[in-house]
Amino acid sequence: MIAKLPLESPLWRDLDGVGVEEIRVLLRQLADAADGEGGDAWRDTWTDLSGGLMDDGVVADGAYAALPHLVEAAAALPPGRTVDFWVDLGFIVTADYRPPVPAGLEAGFAAALRLAERAAVRSLLTAGTSGQVCAQLALSCVALAGHPMGEVLWQLPDLRDGGLLLSCPACGSDTEMPDFFAAPAHPPHEAPLLPDPSRVRQAGHPWGEAAGVLREDALGEGWETFLRVARAVALGGVSPGTPGQAVLCLVAGIVAVRGVPQPTAGELARRLMSLTGHFRCWDCERTWPIADGLTETPDGAIPQHPAAQAPAPARTDPDGSADGAESAAAWRTGLAAPRFGHEGNARVAADGTPRMPRTVFSDSVPGSPGSVDALAVVARPGRPPLVAGGGDTGVVCLWDVTDGWLVHDPLPGHPDAVRSMAALPLPDGRVLVASGGDSGTIAVWDPLTGRPVREPAGDWPGGVTAMCAAAVPDGRTLLVTGTPRGVVRMWEPEGGECVGHLNPYGSPVRSLTAVPISVGHTLIAASDTAGRVHMWDPAVEDPWDQGAAVRPSQRALADADHRVAAVAAVPLAGRTVLATVDQLGTVMLWDPVTGAPVGDGLPRSTGTAGPPLVTATTSRGGPTVLVVGARHGHRLRVWEPETGAVRHIVLDVSPTCLAAAGADLIVGHDRGVLGLPLGGR
Repeated sequence: MIAKLPLESPLWRDLDGVGVEEIRVLLRQLADAADGEGGDAWRDTWTDLSGGLMDDGVVADGAYAALPHLVEAAAALPPGRTVDFWVDLGFIVTADYRPPVPAGLEAGFAAALRLAERAAVRSLLTAGTSGQVCAQLALSCVALAGHPMGEVLWQLPDLRDGGLLLSCPACGSDTEMPDFFAAPAHPPHEAPLLPDPSRVRQAGHPWGEAAGVLREDALGEGWETFLRVARAVALGGVSPGTPGQAVLCLVAGIVAVRGVPQPTAGELARRLMSLTGHFRCWDCERTWPIADGLTETPDGAIPQHPAAQAPAPARTDPDGSADGAESAAAWRTGLAAPRFGHEGNARVAADGTPRMPRTVFSDSVPGSPGSVDALAVVARPGRPPLVAGGGDTGVVCLWDVTDGWLVHDPLPGHPDAVRSMAALPLPDGRVLVASGGDSGTIAVWDPLTGRPVREPAGDWPGGVTAMCAAAVPDGRTLLVTGTPRGVVRMWEPEGGECVGHLNPYGSPVRSLTAVPISVGHTLIAASDTAGRVHMWDPAVEDPWDQGAAVRPSQRALADADHRVAAVAAVPLAGRTVLATVDQLGTVMLWDPVTGAPVGDGLPRSTGTAGPPLVTATTSRGGPTVLVVGARHGHRLRVWEPETGAVRHIVLDVSPTCLAAAGADLIVGHDRGVLGLPLGGR
């Protein structure tokens, strides 16, 4: 019997995503189905309820209370009738954002996962399902066993003609392998090594029967060693320490013997076995198991020895730039793509050719600032701008952009790591700097004196991960902050009073930006963890009131398959437009007044795929430039939207944030800050 939150408990009222009456209805339907009555009426109820438990990759905390009840009831049904339930559960336990299990529910939820694993494996071995569903169910079983390879469930493409996007475990750069999947009659590479026999689960795990059905001849000649690896993984109980390659052998082997119809399932299984090979990162040039590139944080990923690196296929960046052609040539010859190093105050290529001057921002206090994860630029009329930055050390630094020297000693006093910053131009001409902390604190500083305006305040779970300044028609400048839990507040910056809320739907916020639509009136744009874009008007009091805000066209977003991960304001031809960036490096521009797309946008790029970084500027009468890259990648694209020109910057640091100060690009990275002139080539 699983420990469960009683249905009569008042704690249900504090949980999101589900109501207790919904649970009662579904439990009655599941009980009727177990007794042979009611048919499959429970399926429709479960479909509706699961949409509340997980919305676009975000799990509601009510799932932790509801699932122990539902898993116990679903496990009592015949295994062939619950395949879809266990697949849905696999998606839930591998979702992008899963809040911590509420206090008091940990034991019951953990017991529910153990029971779910047993029931799901029973369905996997009993039900005859199509190859694709069988693969999903097998990965769900792996997820319920606690192995990170279950995350592949979200990435499982159409294996008939799909490509593959892999993230390097070392440098984070994305490597695209288009038209990757084939169904080779014979193995294209050696089978993974047998898993360490000491890494096994205790007796009583449900995978023993799976080991018994894995026939070594299931895929034909040459595949026997792959099936032996699969069988060893099953005998070990899919231990969390088992290499991902070996677990994928098990998934493919199960599809081969349990998917229907058999010939088609066998072909699909051979395609899945292709995932047990290796790939070479285009950026750091190390070779990794494909399995380690499929998950965000692979445990114990180890690159192959350089001698084992296989030649990589030729590749050209989608924008067709000369830099992309150079990279393709480097892939063909096995040489590294051109990189930049240091020589005094200049950037030089590998052959010693100077490329562009650079400013290394000073660090006068040892150990500070270290990694810089947030930047803000303080514009000063008639004077060079200042750059504010902060990171893990919790101090805030202020530099002069012209020479990179600190204008004050680093400013201590932030009680936690700095994750977001914003400049706040006030009506009286002063400019303040706000910083948001990892544990939810907000500090406000005077950049001219280097002193805090007020003591850091606030303590909101999830941290303050995004902030910007909003001008409202009554003349005020407000600080807008966002959190991963979907709380978006507006603050009076000097006094610290909360003066309003945005985001009534509570979508978890990844990025915020202010988009001016007239003098003294800005809209706030945000991206959430589900890839959606939100627009709010801070001038209206009711957060449900749209005001002047118009969201980007949903049809245009859907047609482009554009799941937005970051937003930025872009000055363009006398107005400001909204830029949206996804994790593949695609950029689209939008009119904030009409919500219509502007121009053709910037296509995706392998070299800049990943958690996006973006900034934009127009200076000295030149064209607008937008710079886009990926967090911890090494390549930036500099795009001129008006001309379509694209050029590249290859860094020898790992960028963590970007900002623009006039004609200079400011790059926060894992060891500090540097400045590059955007006019340089």
